[in-house]
Amino acid sequence: MSQDLSDYRESYEKYELLEGSCPENPIELFRDWFIDANESEMVLEANAMNVATIGADGFPKNRMVLLKKYTHEGFIFYTNYNSEKGQAIAANNHVCLSFFWAGLERQIIIKGQAEKIAENLSDGYFESRPDGSKLGAWASNQSSVVANKEELIANLSKLEEEFKGKEIPRPKHWGGYIVKPVSIEFWQGRPNRMHDRIRYALQKDFAWKLERLAP
Repeated sequence: MSQDLSDYRESYEKYELLEGSCPENPIELFRDWFIDANESEMVLEANAMNVATIGADGFPKNRMVLLKKYTHEGFIFYTNYNSEKGQAIAANNHVCLSFFWAGLERQIIIKGQAEKIAENLSDGYFESRPDGSKLGAWASNQSSVVANKEELIANLSKLEEEFKGKEIPRPKHWGGYIVKPVSIEFWQGRPNRMHDRIRYALQKDFAWKLERLAP
């Protein structure tokens, strides 16, 4: 089976990105773009982002997660520390995040280092989650092989009874990571594939160097 997709193409013409409109700190530009995406009817989940890690098998792996907070220090998401991504980060904490907002013809690519956040911060976020999501963190040994779906449902049902009427604590194997960026690239689609690509690179003095990349 094959399908020729060579005629699939779009002309990107909505916006442009010029150096003169770029702030000194890339987090400020990220904030502006994120607000645009979050307010756009063409973007379903503005905080959906791709996390790429390098696994123990030497292969890169990408998966979608949800950004839960960003600060001038970095980008925070939550997961099971024992999952495949958690084990990959433990072995090599160099990761890449990316956002693609097709309706705005924009993407952002972030290279950085992932670190666990403080336990009290993970506790605070976990407490804000619905009980079903809390129980899901306990019920699923993320990324492990299971016999069937019924096994997962049985685990969840058992936990529902165990924690009925009780406070559900955060599992120690579940919590947040912050990705501290070393480079952030902003990509704005343009006509004739002459896309605007502006990259911020973190310098030794912690200032950001702004560069234009060829499309």
